[in-house]
Amino acid sequence: MSTNSEFKSKKISARMRLVDKYKEVRQRSEDICRPLQVEDYVVQPVVDVSPPKWHLGHTTWFFETFILKPNVKGYMEFDPNYNFVFNSYYETVGARVVRTDRGNLSRPGVEDVYKYRKYVDERMASFLAGDISKGLAETVTLGLNHEEQHQELLCTDIKYILGNNPLLPAYNEKIGTGKQHVKRRAFIDIPPGIYEIGYAGDGFCFDNELGRHKVYLQDYSISQELVTNAEYIEFIESGGYKDFRYWYSEGWDWVKNNAAGAPMYWHLIDDQWYNYTMQGLQLVDMAAALCHISFYEAAAYAAWKGMRLPTEFEWEAASAKFEWGSRWEWTDSAYLPYPGFKKAEGAIGEYNGKFMINQMVLRGASEVTPPGHSRNTYRNFFHPQLRWQYTGIRLAK
Repeated sequence: MSTNSEFKSKKISARMRLVDKYKEVRQRSEDICRPLQVEDYVVQPVVDVSPPKWHLGHTTWFFETFILKPNVKGYMEFDPNYNFVFNSYYETVGARVVRTDRGNLSRPGVEDVYKYRKYVDERMASFLAGDISKGLAETVTLGLNHEEQHQELLCTDIKYILGNNPLLPAYNEKIGTGKQHVKRRAFIDIPPGIYEIGYAGDGFCFDNELGRHKVYLQDYSISQELVTNAEYIEFIESGGYKDFRYWYSEGWDWVKNNAAGAPMYWHLIDDQWYNYTMQGLQLVDMAAALCHISFYEAAAYAAWKGMRLPTEFEWEAASAKFEWGSRWEWTDSAYLPYPGFKKAEGAIGEYNGKFMINQMVLRGASEVTPPGHSRNTYRNFFHPQLRWQYTGIRLAK
């Protein structure tokens, strides 16, 4: 009798934790958007940046599509058109608005999107109050981690939107301040040997972290600290953007085609470097960790220093020996599946596996990553030319 009672108590406790987590995550997305003006919600300056309004709708669509519609009898969609509007890339679920056209969605309005969130949240509260299976609880948890990913994207997309406004307005939030100061420069020596890579444990992880496996690493050294703005300015002033010898061929083409000469958001004004921050245009903080650079720039800087970027396996094997989490750190590893990787059935299987081509792995987290949403096994991935995320450099040799 006591055993059955304890089991029920644990189940109720787990359900309450899930309910609390749901409320916390959903509220945080709206808190991020609170400083915005209505016009800010709709802007899409480039294809990689989605309007904040779309993020709010898409993360809501996830719960409606994968939780409520298939599991709540007689569920009535808030608006049947929203499946077309807020589906991102799930081919299984049906047609969707082309990604480049998200900024053309003047309708539904911001007010309607918030009504949509409230509608779904109320029905999710009722659903989570019931007795749900372990599998459904895992899907809810996936949805919450998915929304946390979008919270980071919300911050970086908002920064891009405001940072490309001619007025360079401040976001007016203490988020993404860029004040991640580097304290010292030292290298850690890692001995050769066999290391285990990938997630191990009972908590949440994404499927691309699974398939824990052994890798053999030659001896190497890795920096305790990230490259600073002052160190990167030395690269700029030495003509780093004008010397093809440091660049991959594709990277050199990128430099020429984009007239690249500094990190994103940097402006040379009266011989002084300024950069756009969430608090507006400010002098570049020389002691702060560099950010907003592409893989091409990271690799070129490393070559200029006579070093290289660490592989994702080297980074993970050494991660307990240095501080990380203020910048997403480019690695020299292509985004590929671990041994035994299998995509899940249905639409959920489209989450990570379909992107395992032509992208590079980043490790760590950033100052706009939600609390508790980082692990040393977390594998972020972007195309090598992208730099609107808080991306930085850790050197290896």
